[in-house]
Amino acid sequence: MGLLLLSACASPTFRILEKPVVFDEERQRLSLEYMENRYNMKQDAPYIEPKMIVLHWTAIPTLEKSHDAMNPTLLPGSRTAIGSASNLNVAAQFLIDRDGTIFRQLPDTAFARHVIGLNHCAIGVENVGGGKEGLTKAQLKANEALVRYLKSKYAIEYLIGHYEYQDFVDHPLWKEADAGYRTQKVDPGVDFMQKIRERTKDLGLKGSPKS
Repeated sequence: MGLLLLSACASPTFRILEKPVVFDEERQRLSLEYMENRYNMKQDAPYIEPKMIVLHWTAIPTLEKSHDAMNPTLLPGSRTAIGSASNLNVAAQFLIDRDGTIFRQLPDTAFARHVIGLNHCAIGVENVGGGKEGLTKAQLKANEALVRYLKSKYAIEYLIGHYEYQDFVDHPLWKEADAGYRTQKVDPGVDFMQKIRERTKDLGLKGSPKS
C-alpha cells in the first residue's frame, strides 16, 4: 500500500494511502462505453476534467467491505436499480475510513461511476458507514482536507452531496441521456453537508443550483 504526504492550502499536512480498485482493460472499456452511451462522449481513454466533488457514504460499516463492494469491475447482479444502464460497477476515486484515513482507489481523474448524470466531471468521495449513525468528526476533517487539496489541484467549481445530484438536471453539466434513469439518494446527509460547507466556505465552491 503506497503512501502520499500532501499539504493542502490552508489545511494541515495529511496522508493519502493507495488502496486501488481494479482498473483493468475491461473496466476501462466499460467506462468508455458508459461515457459514449449515457453521455454521448466518445473518448480514447476513460478520464475526466473535474468540475465538481461529490460526497457520499457507503452505508457499509467497514473499510474492507466498502472497498470490496467497489473493487470488482462488474456490477453485482443484485444492483437491479442501476444494472440496466451498464454492467460497470460503481466506484469512487477516494474512500475515507471512520477514523479519517483517506484512501485513493482510482487516479484522481479516472472515470468512476458514482453519480448519475455527472460522472464525466465529478470526483467521488465515499465515506465508510453512514445511515442512522451518520459520519464521524474525523471523516469531516478528512473531507475538508481532501476538498482543499483537490480544489488547489483542479478547476473545481462545485461541492455537492450525492442527494443533490438531481438538482443538476437541465444544468449545462448534466449529460444523462435517459430521462427515466434516476435513483433517490440521501447520502452523505444534510447535516454533514452543512458542516463541510461551513468549513470550506472560503473556497467559494458552489452547491446545488437550486439552493
